[in-house]
Amino acid sequence: MAQDTPLRLLQLLDEDPEVPAGALELLDMSVLHQESLYSTTAPAALYVAAVLNGPRTLARHESCFAWDDQPRPLRAALLEWLGRIADSAAYGETSDEEDGNDPGVSDAVRAARGTIHDAVSARLLAPDPTVRAAAPSAAAALLQSPEPASRIPGTTQILRRLLAESTDRRKCANTVLTIGAWGQDTTVWLADPAPAIRACAALSPACVGNTDALRTILRALLEPVVIDSWFLESTAADPWAGEPLPHIEGRLRYALLAAAIERTADFEELLPAAMASVPFYSNLTIAQDWGPLLAAAFPSGYDQGTNLTLAQHRYLSALADRDMCWRHTQLTTSWFDDIDLPADRGAIRALLTGPAPGRNTARFA
Repeated sequence: MAQDTPLRLLQLLDEDPEVPAGALELLDMSVLHQESLYSTTAPAALYVAAVLNGPRTLARHESCFAWDDQPRPLRAALLEWLGRIADSAAYGETSDEEDGNDPGVSDAVRAARGTIHDAVSARLLAPDPTVRAAAPSAAAALLQSPEPASRIPGTTQILRRLLAESTDRRKCANTVLTIGAWGQDTTVWLADPAPAIRACAALSPACVGNTDALRTILRALLEPVVIDSWFLESTAADPWAGEPLPHIEGRLRYALLAAAIERTADFEELLPAAMASVPFYSNLTIAQDWGPLLAAAFPSGYDQGTNLTLAQHRYLSALADRDMCWRHTQLTTSWFDDIDLPADRGAIRALLTGPAPGRNTARFA
């Protein structure tokens, strides 16, 4: 641990506005280097929480971190920093994964989360928009574990108030996803005018079993291009550029597909969404989209002695016609093996020329 940490902490309140910015960058390298925690991380975080309301933390800086050139008050950067510490402390907390920190270090930070959260949550309604934008993410990071769960309802009430006042779609989505991840009720936003907010609300675990939520997800999945345009600012060089959404791994479209598969018992109901996604399939995306859907189409595996259903036939036909799915099949073979289907395109086409698919009364959109 760097010996100059106390000096850097004191410099956060220096009268020269450039000194605190430099101090925070050096502090970050010494007590949160590569997201690792150290013996003085908890005391440093508690000190920052204690001075967060100091007037000098409102001084604006061109940059507080080497990777950050966004002009904003030091207070906003401090909130982000506290959130990153909380994220690191939560790593491996509820699993068997080793966090790589020295014994007792992570526990010390976790024990300080309640005090830090009190300081952070007081900034949720801050007048400065950049401070107000940084506070929810930090507060959410501090509430990731069961220990501070008693603070969730109060924080949720503040976030609901912020939602009522916000017109920024991304910020609203971030807040709805966070509230949902905490297990709080998001059904009110299933009627939001914005389809993006409705979809984010429907993803909440509290909406499992809610028919309106499932309908919202399935309807959204009929237009994959629209989903991808909600939050990502694409460019010619990087068509999928954009900041990730909280509590979502990868693209929102994949999270919606996963939720639809989990909550739908009949593949016939999933078929319209599955067919709408076909133009995006490739051998590289099988784990995110068409692989799980293929497994959903054959939940008990393929029985050689039975005819394909109409839904199975339509979906396999679409896959067989999609060239991008059949490149470098070593990436896809295991998905077919798991449901006893041949992983060969020609064999799938031969299967499709067999007996007519079984009829059912399902209607497809």
